[in-house]
Amino acid sequence: MEIISGTWKGQLDMGLAPRELECVLAVAQGMTAKEIARLMEIAPGTVANRIENAMYKLGVHRRAALVAEAMRRQIISPMCFALACLMAMNAMTNVQTGDPARRERRPPSVRIAQVRITRRSETLEPVA
Repeated sequence: MEIISGTWKGQLDMGLAPRELECVLAVAQGMTAKEIARLMEIAPGTVANRIENAMYKLGVHRRAALVAEAMRRQIISPMCFALACLMAMNAMTNVQTGDPARRERRPPSVRIAQVRITRRSETLEPVA
């Protein structure tokens, strides 16, 4: 049996209770505890408890790790898996070809130097 929520589907009988699985699917969609609570018509604290229980069962400590571990164990999967694969392949191709549409990040040293110069100029006050 499976549960479908948005663009994700989850498999029951894989170690998570049905309501925990619903919460994990909602987390995979990027929803907050309050949004999940409104959707499921329960208290946000209950949602937090169900997410914590799922994290404990899967042996993780963060929400992103929860989704990754659930995907690794094939408890949840995106419904548009082929689209996700195409997007990943496109991203890899853009890195290899140097696509100009892809935003390149500056090295951190350049940004740190600019912040230091700005802070020095802010601290200097003209003598009147």
